[in-house]
Amino acid sequence: MSTDSDDNLEIPATSRRDLMMGGVGALALASFTTESGSAFAKGPSRNFALPPANETVAPFKVRVSQALLNDLRTRLALTRWPDKETSSGWAQGVPLSKAQWLIEHWSKHHDWRSFEELIDGIPQFRTSLDGLGIHFLHIRSKHEGALPLLLTHGWPGSFIEFLDVIAPLTDPTAHGGKAEDAFHVVIPSLPGYGFSDKPEATGWGLPRIAGAWHLLMERLGYHRYVAQGGDWGAGVVTWMAKQQPTGLLGIHLNLPILFPPPGADDGGYSAAEQGALAQLVKFSTDGSAYAAMQSTRPQTLGYGLADSPAAQAMWIFEKFQSWTDNSGDVTEVIPVTRLLDNISLYWLTNTGTSSARLYYESFREDFVRTELSLPVAVSIFKGDSFTPPRSWGATTYSNLIYWSEVAKGGHFAAFEQPALFTVELRRSFRLLR
Repeated sequence: MSTDSDDNLEIPATSRRDLMMGGVGALALASFTTESGSAFAKGPSRNFALPPANETVAPFKVRVSQALLNDLRTRLALTRWPDKETSSGWAQGVPLSKAQWLIEHWSKHHDWRSFEELIDGIPQFRTSLDGLGIHFLHIRSKHEGALPLLLTHGWPGSFIEFLDVIAPLTDPTAHGGKAEDAFHVVIPSLPGYGFSDKPEATGWGLPRIAGAWHLLMERLGYHRYVAQGGDWGAGVVTWMAKQQPTGLLGIHLNLPILFPPPGADDGGYSAAEQGALAQLVKFSTDGSAYAAMQSTRPQTLGYGLADSPAAQAMWIFEKFQSWTDNSGDVTEVIPVTRLLDNISLYWLTNTGTSSARLYYESFREDFVRTELSLPVAVSIFKGDSFTPPRSWGATTYSNLIYWSEVAKGGHFAAFEQPALFTVELRRSFRLLR
């Protein structure tokens, strides 16, 4: 897709003004006008409506309105592109050619209805936890004695990260495992993410989510269970382990929140420790701008994410490119269809802003090194951007039952390497069955 002229945006026989006034513009005037007469107010066609939730566990199906999908395609066709980057590669962010390729693919080839059909074939539910409606997948194993397992995603991911590990975790005998490796799997969507409700007030940080997740497991009848997480999911299950709710046997982390222990000698770090410190420095100088923005001004950021699907897509695309274990192209490890499913989920549910607010709530005070006495298992996927050494884990987790370094896979371990991720969970939790 070229940027030389508007003609190359493939809007045949109509002008941009005509398209806006005759298509999405007319839809706005017809559907979005409120009692005050404003055509710019929040309207039903621009927002996915979630059913109300209460303390019952209610089955849930996804059906996005065609008007919302049409609005998406119109907006993609009207994308106004920035100038081409002045440096090579991804140094300044998503290169223009990559951005145009992804948007064209999203507009012309991605099929959201196929994704709806896929996830509607998986048991999904909504229930109210601590006053907020929470969406989750719940897949029970056919095997007697299966261990309940809670999986929590992070940003900019979603429950989609875990779709390819559901079958091997719940039905191990069909996927190279044994019946005694079976899990009942519960996968909630974080507050403000996907099909969960958006908090309308501050206070939904990691400690509160951790308490809500335990309530969810109790509501499902699970009084002995284990929990796993990476990214924000690691923060949630770390807080669960700190709170030590009755029934939580242990946790598994693929992003342990580890830093040099207090009192560490600045001049005496091992080679592994020095490597991890270098990764932290690189993040602070060349990778943390997104976190600074989301943890300080998520509302300002949100206007662009809510109004432009291209902006929302690039905000996510850049992180998947830089945080996955690839040799130059994220689609080597995550198919473009699944990547766009995840981006579409953020766009169609308008959760760019609400998901960013978790950084505002918890990035500074809650996402920190936390000493734990509950059993902790750790899998370090060596393609991640931060790979702390075991020595830091041993001084932080007094009951470190498992530590493994996996040669392939990055930040989105279950998404990138579902088979290896499954093996790590089987090995980790055998010790707690």
